[in-house]
Amino acid sequence: MNGAGVLAADPLLTGGVGLTVVVIVLIKLLITFALLLVSVLFVIWFERKVIADMQNRIGPLAAGPWGLLQTFADGVKLFFKEDLLPDRADKLVFRLAPYLSVVPAFVTFAVVPVGGVFGEGGDGSIEIPFTDRTTFLQLADPPIGILLVLAMSSLAVYGVMLAGWSSGSKYPLLGAVRASAQMVSYEAALGMSVAAVVLTSGTLSTHGIVAAQDSLLDWNIVATGVVPFVVFLIAATAETNRPPFDLVEAEQELVGGFQTEYSSIRFGLFYVAEFMNNVTMSAIIVTLFLGGPQGPLLIGPEWLWPPIWFLVKVVLFLFVQTWIRATLPRFRYDQLMELGWKVLIPISFGWLLLITAMRVGRDEDWNLALVAGLGFVVLLASWGLLTLAFRTSARNRQLEGTRF
Repeated sequence: MNGAGVLAADPLLTGGVGLTVVVIVLIKLLITFALLLVSVLFVIWFERKVIADMQNRIGPLAAGPWGLLQTFADGVKLFFKEDLLPDRADKLVFRLAPYLSVVPAFVTFAVVPVGGVFGEGGDGSIEIPFTDRTTFLQLADPPIGILLVLAMSSLAVYGVMLAGWSSGSKYPLLGAVRASAQMVSYEAALGMSVAAVVLTSGTLSTHGIVAAQDSLLDWNIVATGVVPFVVFLIAATAETNRPPFDLVEAEQELVGGFQTEYSSIRFGLFYVAEFMNNVTMSAIIVTLFLGGPQGPLLIGPEWLWPPIWFLVKVVLFLFVQTWIRATLPRFRYDQLMELGWKVLIPISFGWLLLITAMRVGRDEDWNLALVAGLGFVVLLASWGLLTLAFRTSARNRQLEGTRF
């Protein structure tokens, strides 16, 4: 099923925008913001508990049952700590930078469908109690929803960059420079993996992308091949500065990186932004590749199961990212660059060309086996030539260095 044109817009907005619609949108905004903040509190606790179990430790235990209130206690403590401001800092930018990290994560989550019955059972909308209107279980569904996700992922790095630049210290500045290089290295691979999903689904709307994944075989992890999914997972981990790609705050060589000079609640905002990005990117992966809230409708109300399936899938990816954090050591900086430029970009670009050729061949009635074979040969040859060129350039620089 092609997602193009399945749903033009949120049915809440049909028939004009009146006071009722404004109130409903404000309520959805408050609920989304509250749920996202609460989810961040539980994700921090979840990550600390999982890593503690993997390292044979107890983890948070004292504050609340099973330590559930430990994150809340840490947040309250940060509110009452002294808010330091370096003498050499650019005061306005220094104060503004933490908010530039938090806002893009929230805006990205706003376009994620978290529920609704899709396919033959419905169009993904639900009835709003005490009204005659229906709406999608997502805050907004712009026609260019997935482009908004890419735009926000690009903007998020500005909080890190400006925090490092405005601190007036060399270690945060180095962290900011690393952040910009890391963004350039992985943004291209991230965008091309998303382009493969858009090409398969036929729409830029996140709601339409979910609607196009009717059944398990229509999920984009199958329809696009596993490669875009793997590339997106790795690139999204690097984009959000999660281990093993957290070189912008590497304490071994940069003290605390871009956030060295921050304290009190401003430091807490960076901490919240990191885990909010973790939740948001897990939700985006579920939306793009695993059918979003789609899943079998079991006993009970139909509207109840899609949010449950969505939550289960997101928690699964949160566990995977926590597992990666607890298992893999931090990359060296040259390894970070090599993985982005020599591996992810060639693979994602070649795979996008292969998917394009397959779809054109299907429309033009070509021999798909021949197209796939030629595509794989071109992909492997391009990857080999690019790798050879990088190795030759590195060897020449090494030889030039030994002459002196």
